[in-house]
Amino acid sequence: MPASSLSASLSAARSPLLYLGCPMWANALWKGSLYSVETPQAEFLKHYATVFNSVEGNTSFYADPDAATIRRWAAMLPEHFQLQLKIPSRLSHVQHKDASTHSAQALSSWWQLLAPLHPVIGLVHLQLPRSTGPAQLDWLEQQLAILRPLTPLCVEVRHPLFFDKAEHELRLNRLLRTYQCERVVLDSRALFSVAANSPAILDAQQKKPRLPVHAVCLTDTPVMRFIGCDDASTNQQYYQPWLSKIASWLDEGKTPYCYFHTPDNRQAPQLARQFARDLQHHLPHFDHPVLAPWPGEQKNQLALW
Repeated sequence: MPASSLSASLSAARSPLLYLGCPMWANALWKGSLYSVETPQAEFLKHYATVFNSVEGNTSFYADPDAATIRRWAAMLPEHFQLQLKIPSRLSHVQHKDASTHSAQALSSWWQLLAPLHPVIGLVHLQLPRSTGPAQLDWLEQQLAILRPLTPLCVEVRHPLFFDKAEHELRLNRLLRTYQCERVVLDSRALFSVAANSPAILDAQQKKPRLPVHAVCLTDTPVMRFIGCDDASTNQQYYQPWLSKIASWLDEGKTPYCYFHTPDNRQAPQLARQFARDLQHHLPHFDHPVLAPWPGEQKNQLALW
């Protein structure tokens, strides 16, 4: 399929908008803030979607949800919401000898399983392991050729050579542009700027990659993942450059996707809201539902009366 045709679903149907979210929606630690204390876990997604307009669907990376769960999610999500679902690790982290045949069948089956969610999937996220480097670019192109005609796609790489600002990175970026796929930018500087003085921070520093931050944008839908710490002022210091970058992308008519993490994600919603508030200084007319009082906060305020 020509690159011009591949780009149509990314650029034609959406006006500039910031999709903002967290790495999950089912977190009981958010009761009393994002959710009221009475919110049952089965309704977390429905309430999450009243505050945020996107989420990283990390659950699909670890296991395939069953058909009933997928239908339930689809019924809860409004039309304006955009999921970013990860391709299962059983497909993204295993490179088969007969890659084209196996991947085409496996990826097609996975995509069909998600059929009820297709209207609210903004991007499918192909996260590659550190072991997938320049030597596997042919394999990566096979995956893009299979996936990109099905859905808008973003690719996250972790091999150090893909950050060399030279031959290997240029080849990767050219390949992604050819298939109109976005390259995910992961910024973990704030997380690694602090001492591992808690189990949550230690665990996050052991699991999250520590890579250079190259603020690339290859399509109209740039993707940024910010991995923060538990200190609001430290996070604010490290995301400052992103405020002007996101504002610039929006002014250019692009539609960024931004996701915010903290070590145990207890403070992830607050971090996303803090970023949105600071973004208003760069874009005075910017507004987002995350800036309004949250259900748990409203409940707490009523209790004071």
